Amino acid sequence: MSYQQALSGLGAASSDLDVIGNNIANANTVGFKQGSAQFADMYASSMATAVSNQIGIGTRLSEVQQQFSQGTITTTNQALDVAINGNGFYQLSNNGSVVYSRNGVFHLDNSGNIVNSAGLQLMGYAADSGGVVNSASTVPLTVPTANIAPTATKTITAAFNLNSQDAVKAAADFDPANGNTYNASTSVDAYDSLGGTQKVSVYFTKTGTNTWEAFAGYGDPVSQKTDLGAVSFDASGNMTSGKTFTFTIPNGADPTPGATQSLTLSLAGTTQYGAKSGLTNLHQDGNSTGELTGFTVGTDGMLTGNYSNGETKALGQIAIANFNNQNGLQNMGGNVYAQTAASGAAQVSVPGSTNHGTLQGGAVENSNVDLTSELVNLITAQRNYQANAQTIKTQQTVDQTLINL
Repeated sequence: MSYQQALSGLGAASSDLDVIGNNIANANTVGFKQGSAQFADMYASSMATAVSNQIGIGTRLSEVQQQFSQGTITTTNQALDVAINGNGFYQLSNNGSVVYSRNGVFHLDNSGNIVNSAGLQLMGYAADSGGVVNSASTVPLTVPTANIAPTATKTITAAFNLNSQDAVKAAADFDPANGNTYNASTSVDAYDSLGGTQKVSVYFTKTGTNTWEAFAGYGDPVSQKTDLGAVSFDASGNMTSGKTFTFTIPNGADPTPGATQSLTLSLAGTTQYGAKSGLTNLHQDGNSTGELTGFTVGTDGMLTGNYSNGETKALGQIAIANFNNQNGLQNMGGNVYAQTAASGAAQVSVPGSTNHGTLQGGAVENSNVDLTSELVNLITAQRNYQANAQTIKTQQTVDQTLINL
């Protein structure tokens, strides 16, 4: 009788509707991968002895296959929204056990941990205080909220053009408080080891043809001056001597009487042309302490912190995992999957390596559900359900005919 076949068909169509409905319901779920119901026919060997005479006894749901095609990527400009472009899953720590997800919407909790909406911690490679990443193993990633340490200035780079047509002045009469005793100058804040600033000034006095004398001054106003030495140029205006000088200033971070801080002045790039004297480059390599103001995620998963003092530092690196058989993963709900024997072991690496995709910070991967296709599938599943119901109705009519004989 056709009842069994029809009932199995109704069950199959109902399961198909469930899968399609689930896809439609998750059309806006970040990182969701649509499912596809797969069916297999059923036979009972006792129904016939000849293979050619076998009549099927219906159908069954063989599996719900996930479609891991790439979803479109949408920019959100949220620092910890991260999209995977290509293969791979985020590793998430669920109270010590590891699960996997394509949903890259993360935020910081009150302890500085990078977590998703369910509180699962994003895993990756940690960085030490110097920004060096340890790729030996993955750990839950955290963003340190402490200020970074200041850096004492060691080198000041100052490039000038010194006017070859300037008047010659007597170096012995140099006075930083008297602008008539020098031809060009500039100043910059140098940092001590505690991040305190000290004003350092550089002066040039023309002493002869193609020859200048360089001076350094400390303080504001200048309370200490140092004769650095001669700076010479050739007939083409290129520097021939006096490119680098070393001098000291009082060390504001050391209370010891007479403590000094050593500085190197690089005049690389300084020229002497027949144009107005002026500064062409100025840089010092120190920094004050800095507060974390934001962070960015690179295509290789590198999480870089931006600090208020202009410094940047690696805070860690997001790792992603890939599997030989993605469809072997167990769907745990909540946009996470668990590894199984069917999926194979997780292959964890940095984004962009081998068969691992890259990351895009400030963006999310949308659901890969195609609503147009799913609506068509919905109509097809509905027709299948109606057709199987019609099989039952027809069998009832046949039965009634027999009863009425």
